[in-house]
Amino acid sequence: MIIKNHIKAIFTILVLLTFTQCKPPAYKMNYQENYLSEADKAIKQYTIPPYLIKGDSIMIVAPAGFITDSTEIDQGIELAKSWGLNIKLGENLFKRHNHFAGTDLERQNDLQEALDNKNIKAIWCARGGYGTVRVVDQLNFSAFKKNPKWIIGYSDITTLHEQVHRLGLASIHATMPGGMRRATPQAKETLYKSLFGQDVSYEIVTNPLNKLGTSKGVLIGGNLSIVMSMLGSNSDIDPQGKILFIEDVGEDLYRVDRMMYTLKRNGFLKDLKGIIVGDFDYKIEENILFGGTHREIILNAVKEYDYPVIFDFPAGHIRNNHAMTFGKKIKLESNATSVIISYK
Repeated sequence: MIIKNHIKAIFTILVLLTFTQCKPPAYKMNYQENYLSEADKAIKQYTIPPYLIKGDSIMIVAPAGFITDSTEIDQGIELAKSWGLNIKLGENLFKRHNHFAGTDLERQNDLQEALDNKNIKAIWCARGGYGTVRVVDQLNFSAFKKNPKWIIGYSDITTLHEQVHRLGLASIHATMPGGMRRATPQAKETLYKSLFGQDVSYEIVTNPLNKLGTSKGVLIGGNLSIVMSMLGSNSDIDPQGKILFIEDVGEDLYRVDRMMYTLKRNGFLKDLKGIIVGDFDYKIEENILFGGTHREIILNAVKEYDYPVIFDFPAGHIRNNHAMTFGKKIKLESNATSVIISYK
């Protein structure tokens, strides 16, 4: 009996020693190792589609929300024509299926035709809303990769931006035909310059909350909700060494906080070279209890990272939606008086 007790005691001690000395492996999220293929990591420079010239043809499609009627996009069509462009409308552009501009298959077919048609030099999305994610995985980008063309839009069109970036191609975040009636002259002018290959650079007044510094990197991003929702999907992109642009509309502050921490926990934020924050439109009076603004939320999520963060860049769900070319390298300078963004 005494021997048995001694054996039990020795066994117990050995078990305790084993568990106290064996520490669990430190967990550190590496975004590239967890999500990205070797091909994705190999993209160092994005292909820039040919800039437009007078006489080129562009196609207007609606991959997400429906268009009420032609009057909603008439001003966008007239603007493009004034630039000397020919306009082709998607066959299903004015169809409606519940919230969407036609069924998933109809929207997919219009996008596929625009991607495949060699005579189309740019695809201008009519509006955002929701629905691009429902068709993106059914699209074939083989012809598009052989004959790159500009994809233009914002908001829900962030899904397409991320998809073509995954393929190593640049795109343009800018105002769309559905919002042209309220677009400022600056929004229209910067879209024109971006499409026709003219110099586009910006200088804005510094927000007191900006993190100062200078950095260079390829510009990526779009709508924060969409960027976050792409994590781990076939449209996800490598953030390492990039400068991230984000904007959003109608999201309560706790949701913005959750999205920023989701990006952070996935390792998306730590290897960036900077963040440019556009417009965040939300009802301030309904978000008082959360405390602070979207600016403090974003700063809190990246406080340990040593790169510039700038606020109030004029882009997003606003009239003055300045065009930004994603996939091109920019220089971001944030100092005590101004922010300068220039393409390099």
